Amino acid sequence: MPSPTFAEPQVVRETRTLPPYRVILHNDDVNSIEHVVLRILELTKLAEAEAVDCALEAHNTGSSTLLRTHKERAELYCEQFATFTITVTCEPDA
Repeated sequence: MPSPTFAEPQVVRETRTLPPYRVILHNDDVNSIEHVVLRILELTKLAEAEAVDCALEAHNTGSSTLLRTHKERAELYCEQFATFTITVTCEPDA
């Protein structure tokens, strides 16, 4: 008599996306726009035109959203920009 076969239990894997965070560049009186643009290009994947637009927007309005990403990466960007004395914060993207 053949041995009974048992069905493998179904494993349901749920994938969730991490909540998005905004990385915000703030204007300051310390850094030149050129310095800020160069650091944006060095630390992000933004194109030169986008980097210039963000730097000018921060200069003219006080802040500019550089990019959106997950919390850990946003915090890393904040730390990296801080090494160049550029003020960047992150906040949940509502």
